[in-house]
Amino acid sequence: MRIGMSLPDPGGADALTVLRDELRKAADDGFSSAWLANIFGLDALTALAVAGSAVPGIEVGTAVVPTYPRHPAALAQQALTAALALGGRLTLGIGLSHKIVIEDMYGYSFDAPAIHMSEYLSVLLPLLDGQPAAFQGTTLRAGIGLSTPRPDPVPVLLAALGPRMLRLAGERTAGTVLWMTGPATVRDYIVPTITAAARAAGRPSPRVVCTLPVCVTDDPDAARARAAKVFAIYGQLPSYRSMLDREGAAGPADVAIVGDEDSVASQITALADYGVTDFVAGEFGKGHDAERTRALLRTLTRSS
Repeated sequence: MRIGMSLPDPGGADALTVLRDELRKAADDGFSSAWLANIFGLDALTALAVAGSAVPGIEVGTAVVPTYPRHPAALAQQALTAALALGGRLTLGIGLSHKIVIEDMYGYSFDAPAIHMSEYLSVLLPLLDGQPAAFQGTTLRAGIGLSTPRPDPVPVLLAALGPRMLRLAGERTAGTVLWMTGPATVRDYIVPTITAAARAAGRPSPRVVCTLPVCVTDDPDAARARAAKVFAIYGQLPSYRSMLDREGAAGPADVAIVGDEDSVASQITALADYGVTDFVAGEFGKGHDAERTRALLRTLTRSS
């Protein structure tokens, strides 16, 4: 199991410099990958292309870019350009986002999300593979080819939690990238569902990128209280709430990985036995806890 880390969106006029420094530190610490969310701050693909081009030797990924606001041809063009800047180290994580964002903020319909994603892939994947796309669907259409240079393939991961999305990820993409999904749910539901879909489609075993909050501490109760506050919104969004309910978790704090070094290490390494191919640490500790967390993660990167 490879060990990656979740990049912060630093904000401010020097955000790209800070992001570059965080990427360099991650590479120096031995992380195999670093992932940036695309929410309301930096555009993840642009930021990674700029900051990551100065930091060789580490995979960079989006976790994730929402599909609805960008036509798949536009996203393919941007992703291929970013991959060129990164020397082929980009992994494109995409996802539906949430109704509150897509419908209430952007003004798009969030009806039939699984159909939307299937049709989106029918345009995106050929273009990323250097082929023209010709598609007429119910949610989008395209007849376009791109001349964007394509030195290396750009693997696509799908943020997939529901069964239809997991099957889609297994059948047509390189795998899934998860957030706020506990270990029992990964073991008993995510991995079996996506693996069966990939096998039935004759595809290689899928990549399962599992991102969870992490904090090494001597005060787990305080760490969980902080996690409950920092990640509160994820307990309210329906897709994550369904995963928390499946796990039997009251909220995000219950799936955070907290404890001393031995406890956190055992919780992380157990994920490999459950079929996780990549663990991505969402570090949320402060002060000495943050230092201890990074020190443990450095140790795990050397043994992974």
